[in-house]
Amino acid sequence: MRRIGGVIHAYQKYDPVQFPPPSAPPPDLVSSAFEQAMMYGNYRELTEEELANAVRLDPSQIAGLGPSLDMLRAMLEERKRKILEAYETYSVQKKARKAFQSAAKRVKVPKKMESLFRQAIHREQPYLLERLWFQAGDDGGDTARGLLNVTERMSDKHQVQELASKYDFTGQQSMSVPKALEVKEELEKIDELLKQLEQAAETAQIGIIDMDLLSEFAEPGDMQSLEEMRQQVENLVREHAQRQGLEQDKPGGGFRLTPQAYKIFQGKLLQRIFSELQPSRSGRHHGDVIGEGAVELQQTKPYEFGDSVANIDLPQTVTNALLRHGDQRPLRLHSDDIVVHKTRNHPKCATSVIMDMSGSMRYDGQYINVKRMALALQGLITSEYPGDFLRFIEMYTFAKLRAPGEIIELMPKPVTIHDPWVQLKCDMSDDEISEHQIHPHFTNIQHALQLSRQNLINCDTPNRQIVLITDGLPTAHLEDEWLYMLYPPDPRTEAATMREAMLCNKEGITINIFLVPSWSQSEEDIRFARRMAETTGGRVFFTSGNNLDRFVVWDYVNHRREIIG
Repeated sequence: MRRIGGVIHAYQKYDPVQFPPPSAPPPDLVSSAFEQAMMYGNYRELTEEELANAVRLDPSQIAGLGPSLDMLRAMLEERKRKILEAYETYSVQKKARKAFQSAAKRVKVPKKMESLFRQAIHREQPYLLERLWFQAGDDGGDTARGLLNVTERMSDKHQVQELASKYDFTGQQSMSVPKALEVKEELEKIDELLKQLEQAAETAQIGIIDMDLLSEFAEPGDMQSLEEMRQQVENLVREHAQRQGLEQDKPGGGFRLTPQAYKIFQGKLLQRIFSELQPSRSGRHHGDVIGEGAVELQQTKPYEFGDSVANIDLPQTVTNALLRHGDQRPLRLHSDDIVVHKTRNHPKCATSVIMDMSGSMRYDGQYINVKRMALALQGLITSEYPGDFLRFIEMYTFAKLRAPGEIIELMPKPVTIHDPWVQLKCDMSDDEISEHQIHPHFTNIQHALQLSRQNLINCDTPNRQIVLITDGLPTAHLEDEWLYMLYPPDPRTEAATMREAMLCNKEGITINIFLVPSWSQSEEDIRFARRMAETTGGRVFFTSGNNLDRFVVWDYVNHRREIIG
């Protein structure tokens, strides 16, 4: 059988049969852009090079475009092999050692510096020679110049030793010290290029290849073809970026995130969250549950004991009676004649999400996981539960209501005081005191719960909850106009926080606490979370930060099921 595209395949390893079809899934561009925005807290525009380097393409999508990466890798490995087979390193190590010892013998140091100088030479420690050089004072003096020369010879000796230990030389040709350093630099360049080419072959990230460095080894024709391939990949990325909501003001300008990209990223988050659920568990909730509800549907069903008479389909019921009894008068209704409208349960759920942005949330990038969770939850409610009420509250020394569009920009507050014992209070009714003058990195759970309660209390649904995401105990609270900042955590702050939690419970608001790990977390943090949950009828979830979005979103869906059921 004749192979399709045989000549082209033989020379370019390009097989038209294996070329990816137009329906191949596009690379994910928005996730990389949003992850960068969440890490740094802004929507800084991404350059074409940054976007190309962040994207993971299927290597099959660049098959046959330009020179073979395997060919370039083979060329570099051949160059490396020839160098290793040409030289030996025993003699150059001996030369470097003699040059170092000779330079050390020529230096005359003051008597007070002799002990430290002998120690530096014996231990071969550059930092000791640097101390001596600073003690010498006069940069142009004989001692300073001699110490500088010894330092350079010591560095040469160390680099030659590194060359000999890092590479297996099998040749017979000896090298001078400068030649050995030149060979070491060339071999390290080859290793770096081989690493880049291997990564590019796996991810199709042509942008990571250092073209200037590769041009020192590759032929001009190969470099031109590789540059053309890089430009084709950038064009592919640019085309997909525009389709996924990344706008470019002008050719060569940066890419900007749009609302379309926002929705796509939220969709990808939800897809990842629900795809990670175990097959044996309940599947994702689709549609509405049919049963005893408030919204009538067009479909009807025979009346059953317990159905609400308010949902009777009167015209159909009378029609059934006429069909069954004909001209019989008076017309009497029987239970078999009665039909009722099917109804749909569509209860509203009101949720306030408290996001801890205190100083400790910078640990292990926990704040990124919190923001990813918030975006996923907002995307879920917008797409599947549009009637639900959702508010986001940023928590630090104060609590602030935040719009969904501000979530990306939230960042952990910088720690501005490092004393191990802090006992501060501030009169917030004083007009001369502003929030910007107050240390922002404390954790004020009490104020966040208060603000949540004020937002949820007027919602026309009994299904109200607070999702509190934090890493530990509260360290700030409000008492009337006074703000208290107490560290280590003080019983007075805990008592104020528990009082506010009880007020939430009195209003029928459930508090669910998601406790994320932190370097400062202790057993007392866990006990406090349990006490608050038990007091208010809520729950505590111990989560790893990377799975926070899955825990919160799936708990929200389960809570909706409980309401519907």
